[in-house]
Amino acid sequence: MNSKAIAEFAPALIAWQKTHGRHDLPWQNTRDPYKVWLSEIMLQQTQVVTVKDYFSRFLAAHPTVASLAAASLDDVLALWSGLGYYSRARNMHRCAQDVVALHGGAFPQTAELLQTLPGIGPSTAAAIASLCFSERVAILDGNVKRVLTRLLGFDADLAKSANEKALWQLATQVLPQDGKPDDLWTAMPHYTQGVMDLGATLCTTRSPNCLLCPVEKLCVAKKLGNPEAYPVKTKTLKRTSQSLWLLWATQEDGSVYLEQRPTPGVWAGLYCLPVFDSFEALAAAVSPEDTSLLQDGEVFKHVLTHKDLHIHPVRLLMVEKPKTAELKIKGNWVAADAWPGLGLPAPVRKLLSAA
Repeated sequence: MNSKAIAEFAPALIAWQKTHGRHDLPWQNTRDPYKVWLSEIMLQQTQVVTVKDYFSRFLAAHPTVASLAAASLDDVLALWSGLGYYSRARNMHRCAQDVVALHGGAFPQTAELLQTLPGIGPSTAAAIASLCFSERVAILDGNVKRVLTRLLGFDADLAKSANEKALWQLATQVLPQDGKPDDLWTAMPHYTQGVMDLGATLCTTRSPNCLLCPVEKLCVAKKLGNPEAYPVKTKTLKRTSQSLWLLWATQEDGSVYLEQRPTPGVWAGLYCLPVFDSFEALAAAVSPEDTSLLQDGEVFKHVLTHKDLHIHPVRLLMVEKPKTAELKIKGNWVAADAWPGLGLPAPVRKLLSAA
C-alpha cells in the first residue's frame, strides 16, 4: 500500500476534523458510551436528520442504560416506532439488560468485549471503543468503505468477504500512531469522527467534493479521475414487492382492534392492524353479518429497503357491537387515547393518525 497514505492520512484527517468536521450533532462531544452506542444503533441504515429527534426522545425517556434496561419492550418499541428495522430496537433492549446484568451497568471498554453484546457488530464496537475509550481500532461502515477504497484505489469486489476483510486490515494500517499528531487518547476520537464526517459531507456517493477534501493529494481515485467508481460491489439484492390487507376495525368510541405481530416476520413484535395476504382471508376473519360493512380504503405503497409493501386498508365500523364480541383474530380493542403510546409500524400509525 502507498506508504505516503499510511503516514499522512490520519494526521491530515484529524487536523481537518478539528476545524471542519461536524461538531453540532447531539451525540458528539461526549465520551459517554451509552449516548454513543445509542446513536450508532440508530444511525444504522438511517439518515442523521431522521435520527436526531428519536435520539433526543430516547434520552429524555431513558437517560441511562439502567433506565433503558428496566423499561418494557413495548415501551422501547413505542419510542422506536417509525424508525424502521425494529430488530435494532429489540437487540438494543437486550443489550441494555446485558450491560446491567453482566457488566454492572458499565459498557465494556474494548471492541472485542463490546461485540459479545446483542446487536453490536465489529464496526459499531470499534466506533464505541475508539470514540469513548480511544482504543486503536478501525470502523468500516458504508461511509468509511467509500473513503478508504477511493483513497487507496482499492478496487477488489467487496461483495466477497475475503476482500472486505483485506480492506479492514488496510483500515487498521492507516489508523493514527501514538504521538502522531497527538497521543491516541485524543487522536482516536478525532480520527474516527473525522473519517465518518469526511464520507458524510465531502466524499459522498455521487459528485464528491474533492476540491475541499483534506486528503485530495493522497487519493488514488482522484488521480485516476474516477472516484465514483469506488467502492466496487457487484452483488445486489433483488427488490421484491408484497401486498398486504389490513383490517381497520373500530368502535364508535374510537377504539381500534390491534394484534401484536409474531416474531420473526414483518413488523415483528409491534402492535398492528390485523394483517392478511388477501381480501378473502380478511373477510373470513369477520362475522358473516359484518362482511357487508367492509369498506376498501385507498391503496398506498410503503417502501422498505429491499421490498415494496402495497397496503390495502379495509375499514370496518362495528356499530353497536359490544367489545366482548371479538373478531376471529387474536388481538384486543385499544382505546383511542392508548394506541398512540404503543409501538406501531409507520404506515399503521399514519393511517390511524389521519382518521
